[in-house]
Amino acid sequence: MIILGIDPGFGTMGFGVIEKRNNGDTVPVDYGVVTTPKDETFPVRLAMLEEGLNRIYAKFKPEEIAVEELFFSKNVTTGIQVAHARGVILVSAIKYCGRLFEYTPNEIKQALTGYGKADKVQMMHVVTSLLHLNKIPRPDDAADALAVALCHAHTSRFGRLYGIK
Repeated sequence: MIILGIDPGFGTMGFGVIEKRNNGDTVPVDYGVVTTPKDETFPVRLAMLEEGLNRIYAKFKPEEIAVEELFFSKNVTTGIQVAHARGVILVSAIKYCGRLFEYTPNEIKQALTGYGKADKVQMMHVVTSLLHLNKIPRPDDAADALAVALCHAHTSRFGRLYGIK
């Protein structure tokens, strides 16, 4: 099964594509970012995110999509922009395959490290280790997206065991 993980962002949206094999192993397929230029208008930047997502869907054909839920604490203006971007991501994902799953940052950390307050460095090392990568994925947004995909790969099996979709 091909799983697409997305770390929502307005200027930089991370994506991570993994394959969950029948034996339970997860292997990396690709990762990266979709960026939008700061000098472009807000609606155009949202459209650019959607276009980037459509290219990712066409190239990797994910069967399930996992998205990190929005969390912001200080900059409300940036948070609102990211919320708009996240809306584009959610609508796009539902239209593409209908298999959309959302995880909080704490759920992602808990699933990968066993500790819901793991720091960014710990998370990056765990992602690198679990996917048997030679180096930490860069930029950070791509590593975060791989973490979202891995969280889904590791936790979604429990729902299937109990008939939860």
